[in-house]
Amino acid sequence: MNNSMIDKLNFSKLGGLIPAIIQDANTRQVLMVGFMNREAVEKTLTERNVIFWSRTKQRLWQKGETSGNTLQVVSVGVDCDNDALLIKAIPQGPVCHIGTYTCFGEQSSQPGGTVFGQLEKIICSRQEQLPEQSYTAKLFHEGTPRIAQKVGEEAVEVVVAAMQNDAAALKVESADLLYHLIVLLREKGLSLNDVAEELRGRMER
Repeated sequence: MNNSMIDKLNFSKLGGLIPAIIQDANTRQVLMVGFMNREAVEKTLTERNVIFWSRTKQRLWQKGETSGNTLQVVSVGVDCDNDALLIKAIPQGPVCHIGTYTCFGEQSSQPGGTVFGQLEKIICSRQEQLPEQSYTAKLFHEGTPRIAQKVGEEAVEVVVAAMQNDAAALKVESADLLYHLIVLLREKGLSLNDVAEELRGRMER
């Protein structure tokens, strides 16, 4: 979304505000609903953290400004009437002020997200905790050269399986390649969302 798209938003129906539905970018759970004026939308896009207009305090407020449980923006969509937003975000902790994962009483993240999102969370956990006997932790211990080598090896295996018209092997080797690629991204401080943003940018060209 850019300034020209913001200009198309209809803030008049609710006296200068539009509702913003916040959705977990990985699990697709609806986390909360808030309201934004034009400035809140602009700051949300610029700072890549969700910022609302507080109808109670009559001021802008960033979600998590006191708790630290911010909402990192992944994408922003507009409905067909240009009077509501759907913001996909990554929560940095419980979203509700009473401590639940969502403002609708859900206590935890649901496993309904994509398998890639779930795998990335597991890999991230292994990177942080480095448990013994974990192959993923072993890769992180060995660092970028080893992880990059594994990505290269698995990529070759994918090519070989494809050239041999071995569909079963292609499926297995592709899974190995994707797993090691996610590990490499994590090692270099990147995520699947970063890759998704790059792809979204290309689709707009």
